[in-house]
Amino acid sequence: MSQADANVSLLVISSLYPNPAQERHGIFVETRLRHLCEAKPVSARVIAPVPWVPPLLGGMARYQQYVGIPAYEERHGIPVHHPRYLVIPYIGMLLTPFFMFLSLLMAVNRLKRENIEFDLIDAHYYYPDGVAVALLATILKRTFTVTARGTDINLIPEVALPKKMILWAAGRAAASITVCSALRDRMVEIGADGRKVHVMRNGVDLELFRPLEREQCRSELLVSGNTLISVGHLIDRKGHDLVIAALLDLPDYSLVIAGDGEELGTLQQLVAQHCLTERVRFLGAVTQPELCRWLNAADALVLASSREGWANVLLESMACGTPVVATSIWGTPEVVAAEEAGVLVETRTASGISKGVQKLFADYPQHSKTRAYAELFSWDATVNSLYSLFHSLTACKAQA
Repeated sequence: MSQADANVSLLVISSLYPNPAQERHGIFVETRLRHLCEAKPVSARVIAPVPWVPPLLGGMARYQQYVGIPAYEERHGIPVHHPRYLVIPYIGMLLTPFFMFLSLLMAVNRLKRENIEFDLIDAHYYYPDGVAVALLATILKRTFTVTARGTDINLIPEVALPKKMILWAAGRAAASITVCSALRDRMVEIGADGRKVHVMRNGVDLELFRPLEREQCRSELLVSGNTLISVGHLIDRKGHDLVIAALLDLPDYSLVIAGDGEELGTLQQLVAQHCLTERVRFLGAVTQPELCRWLNAADALVLASSREGWANVLLESMACGTPVVATSIWGTPEVVAAEEAGVLVETRTASGISKGVQKLFADYPQHSKTRAYAELFSWDATVNSLYSLFHSLTACKAQA
């Protein structure tokens, strides 16, 4: 059978995957899978486990959003299962891979009873997911790959035992995939076999994220004047607080923040403390179509993260024709690599961000050129590389 005709059946496993309660959660995993299935003869089924905390253990408020997630759903024609795995708040980090493994094992056994087969396990995020899948694949004698996404490689391995488990899983995997060269370099640095690590960047959905009538978007969304947008979970490492503080040196700018999370109250207090209530708007979580409108309405996206693998929102903004100001960390310099893309900030401070914004607006690129730059990052090359890898692994399995 030629590669052009070969069908590959994937079992995708990732706790980072959208669900009815979290529509943007792990959207990059779903987007890659959708493009792969649409472009190549690939079928897929997803197991996206969600955490469960017994009421007696406490900590339920944080996990309440997961309660209503269905055990099964279909998203864009792809079957998605949501088994529960036990989480023990505060002390469970080292145990989570094993609890997830047990959940996955039961889920796969249910699939086997229904005569549902697959050629390859495609896992995402090395810890705990990759470790859990390595355990699962060892028991089932299955071939698997793991895609490293960011903090699973650039943060978690700073803890000794998770690092050992990640390297064990990487050694068992048929291949590892990283979304940027910086993550590949880091995997090799901590001890992974570089011969098995492949760089396959995320692309951007150029049909979903596209230029709209900017003035119409601004009018409908009540946006006026120089407007910045900061997008991401409201957590410390995303740096929304730095963008807010940067406004003190940018008196003619306003800011909208898209995302939800545990830091909302803290950020609102910071806005009030700096008397910026009239210049900062919190949007909460937004859908992808809504985000496209906001990116078209804004003049620049600001991403002040301390850690990122490959920040998809950068390309999403550029695809709308909106340039970016971003901290120069991990894979971000691989994304923001031309003047029409935006400005990299070397110093992750409020002052550094404000200077980056001023530099961008001093020589603001044409929206059409920013869009053209984003078009260099379609999914085509990544999909071709993924299919080639998956096909070769399944072919090796068939010959074994």
